[in-house]
Amino acid sequence: MTPRRPAMAAAWLCGLLLSLLALTSAASAAEADGAEGNWEPLIRMPTEKGGDAAAAAASTAAEEEEQEVGTKWAVLIAGSSGYGNYRHQADVCHAYQILRKGGLKEENIVVFMYDDIAHNILNPRPGVVINHPKGENVYPGVPKDYTGHEVTTENFFAVLLGNKSAVTGGSKKVIDSKPNDHIFIYYSDHGGPGVLGVYLDISHN
Repeated sequence: MTPRRPAMAAAWLCGLLLSLLALTSAASAAEADGAEGNWEPLIRMPTEKGGDAAAAAASTAAEEEEQEVGTKWAVLIAGSSGYGNYRHQADVCHAYQILRKGGLKEENIVVFMYDDIAHNILNPRPGVVINHPKGENVYPGVPKDYTGHEVTTENFFAVLLGNKSAVTGGSKKVIDSKPNDHIFIYYSDHGGPGVLGVYLDISHN
């Protein structure tokens, strides 16, 4: 058994060297890509300015693209009500905060939510809404465009179509989009194939 040990050690050492060579080669390739501006190691929000040339170029490209494609809009809707459906409104509030941090203007965001969890009697922290156990309060600043019985499929469609005359109650804020604009829709509630729940209403595809 003893004569085999040097051979096994040599084989093990050879394998280790090959692994190190592979890692070195991969690191060199990544460094080269970074130097050429093809690799960005950080994920940045649209409003964050990077300290390197690649981030600056990406920011400039994003601004030019925004000018070309037009205005960006967002419709956020939590279709449910009640403290038992806490997560739906919490996710909508969180989505609003993300969009605002990303640079979207409040005037271009329309929010639908029943608004009955922040100050619900079951809420141990009145006025606070979180979307994960250790999360921060995502409720402050969220606009109450359409709340309570105003959260309907009719209002939702009217907002999307920019039809103020068809809106019932609420802030009357609608998506006043143009041909080159982009509209982001975030929906949080129960549903299934071809079916979305909206408070006491059901929208069928």
